[in-house]
Amino acid sequence: MNPVIDKIEKAQCTNNVPEFEIGDTVKVYNKIVEGSTERIQLFTGVVIAKKGSGIREMFTVRRVSFGIGVEKIFPVHSPRIDKIVVDRKGRVRRAKLYYLRDKIGKSAKVKEKKFVPVDK
Repeated sequence: MNPVIDKIEKAQCTNNVPEFEIGDTVKVYNKIVEGSTERIQLFTGVVIAKKGSGIREMFTVRRVSFGIGVEKIFPVHSPRIDKIVVDRKGRVRRAKLYYLRDKIGKSAKVKEKKFVPVDK
C-alpha cells in the first residue's frame, strides 16, 4: 500500500493490547463521556468475532444481561478503550462464534483452556 499512510496508521496504533483470541472471556474497560465528566464502564463477555487488521482491527464481545443478549463492537486501537483484560481462555474450533446467538443457558458456554490470568 501507500508507505505514507502505513506510517501514519502505525503511529496511531496502541501497544498495550493483550493477546486474545476468539472464545476468550475479556473485560473491556471503556471510557464514557457524560457531559464534562468521564468515567470508565466495564463490559465483560465472550469474544465472538475479530476482523480487520492494523488500525482498522475490531472485535465483537457478547454477554447476556438480564436474559437479553448484548453485543458490542470495539475498535482494538481506540483511545476510548482504557484497557482489555483476558479473564478466561476459550477452546473453540471456529473463527466466528455467531452460533452462540441462538444458544441459551449452559449450551451457550465456551469450554475453557488451561490458563493462568495475568493481572496488570
